[in-house]
Amino acid sequence: MRVISIDLPGFGKSDEPEEVWGTEDYADLVWSMVENLNLKNPSFIGHSFGGRTSISIASRYPVKKLVLVDSAGITPVRTIRYYYKVYSYKMIKRLILSLYGEKRGRVKLEKQLQKRGSSDYNSSTPKMRAIMSRCVNEDLQKIMPAIKAPTLLIWGENDTATPLKDARKMEKLIPDAGLVNFPNCGHYSFLDNPIGFRAVIQEFFKPELTDKK
Repeated sequence: MRVISIDLPGFGKSDEPEEVWGTEDYADLVWSMVENLNLKNPSFIGHSFGGRTSISIASRYPVKKLVLVDSAGITPVRTIRYYYKVYSYKMIKRLILSLYGEKRGRVKLEKQLQKRGSSDYNSSTPKMRAIMSRCVNEDLQKIMPAIKAPTLLIWGENDTATPLKDARKMEKLIPDAGLVNFPNCGHYSFLDNPIGFRAVIQEFFKPELTDKK
């Protein structure tokens, strides 16, 4: 079995996209790489944002097997607190820019964002923040029934970034899906329980691992 690890544009050491990409843009780029490398019947393992991209790929392209690990792809239910944070920030933004001007105002807004955003968001460039914002607001539930590949869902029971209830929704929506959840594990379940993760992956890919090299 050949394994390829991908740095998506804007992640790792890869350059950022020139435009503000959505999930399909990432999926199409990865599939163009599959075609350029002449890979046949590829399987995908995607964690978090990589899972989101893998869902889009598997819903539109011929994928042999799919593994989603603490995957993004389901838009969270927005609470009153969420809308309060969004609209209060917009009000603060207008006030700061009017009081301090564009240059000084942007510096102060950056400090506000650091208080409100996640660590990934805060450490990102403005373009990657726009990409994250666009992708997070793309709900992929409607395309999940189109996934034909056997799908393994691996989740940490204590995942707060992409909660276990998302995995249960995916299990219902993807026709041939099964869920394995690890107790006392969070969003990085493969790091929290590497032995269990390795065992589940090996079992899922057993035919490929025992095939002729």
